[in-house]
Amino acid sequence: MAPQTKIRTKMPRHEWSEAHAPDTMPLLMHLHRAQGLAFAQAQGVWARHGLTPAEFDVLATLRNSPPPFELTPSQLQASVIITSGGLTKVMRQLEDRNLVTRSQTDFDQRVKPIKLSRKGKGLVEKAMAELAASSDAWIKSRLGKEEIGLLTALLEKITDADDSDAA
Repeated sequence: MAPQTKIRTKMPRHEWSEAHAPDTMPLLMHLHRAQGLAFAQAQGVWARHGLTPAEFDVLATLRNSPPPFELTPSQLQASVIITSGGLTKVMRQLEDRNLVTRSQTDFDQRVKPIKLSRKGKGLVEKAMAELAASSDAWIKSRLGKEEIGLLTALLEKITDADDSDAA
């Protein structure tokens, strides 16, 4: 039987950074760690479905748009966290796997809308369902219903701040 690796349950203290902002640095460090744990959880789901994070982001963004699940490259670029060059590469990969299609519009031959294919829609819906279920189970194994509501409300208060407040 292979030895088990001890999982770190507490974050190491960062005395130097905490000295600069003792009230907020521990919060920011825990937010960063929580985001990393959530991302690691998601990566396993994406990998099981043969997707990279960028591919999932594009497919989920298209699926989230109104039927027929189609956006222009500019609309898609505004919604994903990928550079335009990176988006072009991802689009080619998704198109090669028949997960999206591209066509020209009748009114502007330069614009090639990106549409989620039936195959892409099925794949992203399966991946999203698995991701939602695993994330739900992971969070609920650590927090109660009231804690989830409180944490959600507090994070919403931070993230819904005006852009001018974030500067």
